[in-house]
Amino acid sequence: MSHDIAAPAGMIGASNFFELAVAVAIALFGTTSPAALATTVGVLTEVPVMLVLVKVANSTKGWFKS
Repeated sequence: MSHDIAAPAGMIGASNFFELAVAVAIALFGTTSPAALATTVGVLTEVPVMLVLVKVANSTKGWFKS
């Protein structure tokens, strides 16, 4: 698989679990629960982690077929 397909696909797949966790926590426990707060904070930490993953993906571009 080429880099321009593999890198975004991996990041989109990983990102979807955070969004699902927020939706489930709010649906099950309500907006004022600690579980909803914890998952919201988790999404806030997702942004810097995803930026690091973009840097890693760009630095490994040579590992993929062109």
